[in-house]
Amino acid sequence: MSVLKEIIYRIRGEYTTEKLIKMGLTVGSNFSRNKGVLLDPTHCWLIEIGNNVTLAPRVHILCHDASTKLYLGYTKIGRVKIGNNVFVGASSVIMPGVTIGNDVIIGANSTVTKDIPDNSVVVGSPGRIIGTTSEYIQREKENMQVLPCYSEKYTVDGGISDSMKQQQKDELKNSKGFVV
Repeated sequence: MSVLKEIIYRIRGEYTTEKLIKMGLTVGSNFSRNKGVLLDPTHCWLIEIGNNVTLAPRVHILCHDASTKLYLGYTKIGRVKIGNNVFVGASSVIMPGVTIGNDVIIGANSTVTKDIPDNSVVVGSPGRIIGTTSEYIQREKENMQVLPCYSEKYTVDGGISDSMKQQQKDELKNSKGFVV
């Protein structure tokens, strides 16, 4: 980890994943942490993240809840455990004391206040289970047969051209699609 990267994170009021691991955070392999993700630095040793986990932008994982501090003089704390093969959508919040099972998808802007079993899709605030991950993936596989699918060339990193951008905009005018 470069010193410059550490300084930039600290100026933004954030900690690098490497720093949080040194402070006690547990992270498995193939962990993807997007911009603006907050992994509770005041109690990061209470967070355990499994393998193949993606945290989309602005996800917050909290191990403390100060709602009781004014009234009781104490802040509630709890462990957060995230299993393997989990995707947490943008701007979602995982509250203290929550365990998320394996093969779970959490939709954007969800607030997870209770344990989530394996093979679940969760949406909303508070988060509620709307189906299984297996059912959701099967539906999306079927959708891929009829909806537009784009290669990596149709991304910023892939060097998408202006004409390809227009093509994609036109093709997605009345539907969704998929990109690598």
